[in-house]
Amino acid sequence: MKLTILGGGGFRVPLVYGALLGDHADGRVTRVVLHDVDAGRLRAIARVLAERAAGVPDAPEVTATTDLDEALRGADFVFSAIRVGGLKGRADDERIALAEGVLGQETVGAGGIAFGLRTVPVAVDIARRVARLAPDAWVINFTNPAGLVTEAMSRHLGDRVIGICDSPVGLGRRVARVLGARPAEAWVDYVGLNHLGWVRGLRIAGRDELPRLLADPVLLGSFEEGRLFGADWLRSLGAIPNEYLHYYYFNREAVHAYREAGRTRGAFLRDQQAGFYAGVADPAVPALELWDRTRAEREATYMAENREAAGAGEREAEDLSGGYENVALALMRAIARDERATLILNVRNRGTLAELDGDAVIEVPCLVDAHGAHPVAVDPLPGHATGLVCAVKAVEREVLDAARSGSRAAAVKAFALHPLVDSVNVARRLVDGYTAVHPGLAYLR
Repeated sequence: MKLTILGGGGFRVPLVYGALLGDHADGRVTRVVLHDVDAGRLRAIARVLAERAAGVPDAPEVTATTDLDEALRGADFVFSAIRVGGLKGRADDERIALAEGVLGQETVGAGGIAFGLRTVPVAVDIARRVARLAPDAWVINFTNPAGLVTEAMSRHLGDRVIGICDSPVGLGRRVARVLGARPAEAWVDYVGLNHLGWVRGLRIAGRDELPRLLADPVLLGSFEEGRLFGADWLRSLGAIPNEYLHYYYFNREAVHAYREAGRTRGAFLRDQQAGFYAGVADPAVPALELWDRTRAEREATYMAENREAAGAGEREAEDLSGGYENVALALMRAIARDERATLILNVRNRGTLAELDGDAVIEVPCLVDAHGAHPVAVDPLPGHATGLVCAVKAVEREVLDAARSGSRAAAVKAFALHPLVDSVNVARRLVDGYTAVHPGLAYLR
């Protein structure tokens, strides 16, 4: 099978390739094509993959190209992990938002809207090319904002595009671990949008063990989300939120922590990865070793400002290993080999949540087989979640409308309607600020 990775020069590509190296069964991926607009980054990541594959006799063949059509033609799976505007764009998103006193995180709030506005047109072009050049391919989308981009692509690819994220996987793993269960044996009742979801139950042998966790302050304080949100708030919700909901529930504290930090997350990653790619350009430098060191630092500092604001401490060692690459591999296996699996994915609603229309992309447990991902019926959203989910989905729809029409007014509306943007005037200034620095937003008129 041929797997095409868009954003193939991206820093996390070796995680995906590492997962592929462990798959030796029939029907596995035998050819990987890396595509990126930056030839230098492609060469750097190709070096890391070559070192990682050393000694593996059946390692998938790796080729690289800057020609998108060549990369897509004949693909069985397309993994999309692009970053329009690069990490400089992310750093600019954060800086401009924080100057207005609002959150600039890349998927949440003003930063997520800015990222979506410049990413959706590119993602739509990719979807159209896939439909033309590889009509039988399945697209696995990890490009952020993952739910929004998946919905944009689904308008051209239907159910053949599926969004993935490692956050629900990590949350379910931590909750299961705290309750003394193996994650593979637990059913996680998770529902929401990407980076806006809640674990409402965790069933082990048919019994929901989440009430036991919520009733035990010691257990609640023993894992990341418990420390991040606090036991009292989790008991009030009756659920365990995705870590990204910290930006909503503790927005003032999060914005303050980001404004006080010496560098934003985007600026840190921009500088860190510039050092990595520059280092790998030297053929005398062991590429895989440098990548491993850089990744360890990256994972350890993930959401550091939020943890500091909450007094949550350092990340646990078990949470430093990523996870989205395993979701991607499990998804490909389930479709290619009809190895049925249950995964939390971003898919079209299709009546799963009555609060949203059928085409809205949501993040819920899905049964996956050779015919794709099928959302599992879930209970209605609790009242506190309904308003937030519907409000953010309305914002996503305004982003999609702005990207389709080029309407600056629609872009302003998207910012102004977001729960974390507190003024229409702030929304107008954000659009002015973002269009001034992002060439990818020149289409807004």
